Amino acid sequence: MLIALVAAGIIAFLLVEWSGREPVTQVEVVKPKKEDMVASISSNGKVEPIAPYAVAARLDTFVERVLVKEGENVKKGQAILELDVKSAAASLAQARGNLLRAQEELRAARAGGRADDVARVKGDLEYATAERDRLRRENNALKRLVGQHAATAEELASNEVDLAKAEGEFRRLAGSKEEFDRQIKVNLERATLQVLQAGNDVAALEKKVRMGRVTAPSPGTLYALPARAGSFVKVGDLLAEMADLRKVQVRAFIDEPELGVLEPDQPVVITWDALPNRSWQGKTAVIPKQVVARGTRSVGELLCAVNNEKLELLPNINVNVKIHSKERHDVLAIPRGAVQVESGRRFVYLVQEGIGKTLVVKREVQVGIASATSYEILGGLKEDDRVALPGAVDLADGMTVQIANPR
Repeated sequence: MLIALVAAGIIAFLLVEWSGREPVTQVEVVKPKKEDMVASISSNGKVEPIAPYAVAARLDTFVERVLVKEGENVKKGQAILELDVKSAAASLAQARGNLLRAQEELRAARAGGRADDVARVKGDLEYATAERDRLRRENNALKRLVGQHAATAEELASNEVDLAKAEGEFRRLAGSKEEFDRQIKVNLERATLQVLQAGNDVAALEKKVRMGRVTAPSPGTLYALPARAGSFVKVGDLLAEMADLRKVQVRAFIDEPELGVLEPDQPVVITWDALPNRSWQGKTAVIPKQVVARGTRSVGELLCAVNNEKLELLPNINVNVKIHSKERHDVLAIPRGAVQVESGRRFVYLVQEGIGKTLVVKREVQVGIASATSYEILGGLKEDDRVALPGAVDLADGMTVQIANPR
């Protein structure tokens, strides 16, 4: 009877005790395991040509003809479009005529004048010189003859009148010759300047006419062609944009906290929503040196070199960027969700067996790189440790738990 009463009391006490307990928290348990890890950064970016070339209008005129289509591959020197330069062509023909006339005048000035003018001036002066010299000789002879009474004073006087006229004509023609020679020098200077000016006019108009034929400066893809036949363009207006698109760069926008792991030549994978089954390989090229605001984000602009041999990536499209910042092989890792942060330190909850119950114990861990799903464990855990995954109830050090996946 006594034993029965004691047993009944114990049972009653246990029933009261157990009825007042709260439900035990169930947790999922994982164990650290060895795996290969790749730490990656995912972001967005924009495709850009590496060496774009913009073709701009160099004169105010109308677009006469467009000779290619947007997206077409062109060769160096291939005509892209033609501008209206008819007025410049007409002015060029007139300028070339002016240059020919100026060159003819220059040749004449260098030769001492036009041949007929030179011959006339020279002949007149030579005739006047000969006539003056003849009359001088006659005058000397008549003076001797008059002294010998072999000629009359009237003959001498008539000769002196003719001599005076001849000498006056000689002086006039000698002055004309000097003026002619001076004018030749002036003409030479003027003709030289006229040839130079006419040559400059021809060169400028030839250049303007050449501007009417717009050609590709290098081989590549014509990815933008805003010019349209019949449209009016001003100096500096964009006519076309082209580049070699077999190699492009992607400007990736990396959030500020992730900039510290970036290095040159890290592998990059590019995807584009328009071609979901394709990916493009590249490498990081230029690491950001500053942070800029982009909407609500604070980002660094990372430039990535990407191979685009099939010309599928188009300039200015928006793409997805994944950067493999670091790789680790055969390292101890646990799921990211098992690691929590407090005051800048990371910790996990170990599952341990106590006396008659299962507890979680808080333990600090040291982590290395992080992939999309796991953390590399550098210290604080072993392979046979059991780590609790957080669930609906917040865990606390020393909390009693029940393992939901005992296997």
